Amino acid sequence: MAETQSRESLARAAAQKTTGNPDFRSGFVSIVGRPNVGKSTLINALVGKKVAVTSDRPETTRHDLRVIMNRPGSQVVLVDTPGIHRPRTLLGQRLDDMVKDSLSEVDAVCFVLPADQKLGPGDQRILHQLGSQFAKPHEPFTSAKYWRKPVIAIVTKIDRLTKNQLVDKIIDVDRFGHFTQIVPVSALTGDNVDEVARVLISSVPVGPKMYPDSVVAEESEKRQISEIVRGAFLSKLNDELPHSLAAVTDAIIRPREGEVDEAGRPAPIRVLVSLYVERTSQKPIIIGKHAQNLVWVRAKTRTAIKRIVGGRAHLEMHVTVARGWQSNPKELDRLGFE
Repeated sequence: MAETQSRESLARAAAQKTTGNPDFRSGFVSIVGRPNVGKSTLINALVGKKVAVTSDRPETTRHDLRVIMNRPGSQVVLVDTPGIHRPRTLLGQRLDDMVKDSLSEVDAVCFVLPADQKLGPGDQRILHQLGSQFAKPHEPFTSAKYWRKPVIAIVTKIDRLTKNQLVDKIIDVDRFGHFTQIVPVSALTGDNVDEVARVLISSVPVGPKMYPDSVVAEESEKRQISEIVRGAFLSKLNDELPHSLAAVTDAIIRPREGEVDEAGRPAPIRVLVSLYVERTSQKPIIIGKHAQNLVWVRAKTRTAIKRIVGGRAHLEMHVTVARGWQSNPKELDRLGFE
């Protein structure tokens, strides 16, 4: 008991020191779920801007992106994880391992369940994983004390259901997981997003402010650019795009002082990105006729990249074949999936 009170006193002192508010709440919340259930869309709605790549394609998220949600009196770091699924490649296994590692560090977990889809084996697999990490020993599954940390069910896409259908869905979700709380939401319309934020804030402890208000995501410039470029290709070539596309920012080259371009303007910042596919036949899909896809992606990402690097930028992309990279340990290491 004394040790617990000491920790709480230290946390309140840290909160007071960083914010002037001894009741300031801060912590980490992991967002988990099957691929393509709306995790990234929900995160973007909670922070009020697009920081996580969204797409209808599974495995859109390939890294555990940390996004900061600031509210008066609180700061919650949302850990956007790759969708948990049965891995078919070494890449899939590493993504699943990444999720397990991220879960070990958080104060609470949000299990995202889309309202318009039936609960299935994939959801059961995730529930089992959460139980193995967060269940209290000897507590029955139906007990209110079963979960050692808050495990919150977020029922997304509620705009696709009638009120009666939503009630039935919430009953099914409750029977399925006996969660700490169940919160319905539509990230698309904004319905109940504030309630999700309130529940997340209540799930983290009193503690210090960890990031300045200006920081939206804990991610390097290179990683941000890689994800933006890959997201643009997902948007442009949703049906044609090889699932095996990877984007890696090789360099951000800033001009020398006084350097100008051919038009006499200050020289742009050169951003070099390599695009990796698994087969030679996939290269023309990425490039497009007369390089039209590269031109489109360059225009699509221009403003976002300028904001990241802090000035006018020129994106240079090169497409490379890395055969079977999704199952090649050395290639995965090289592409940042360690």
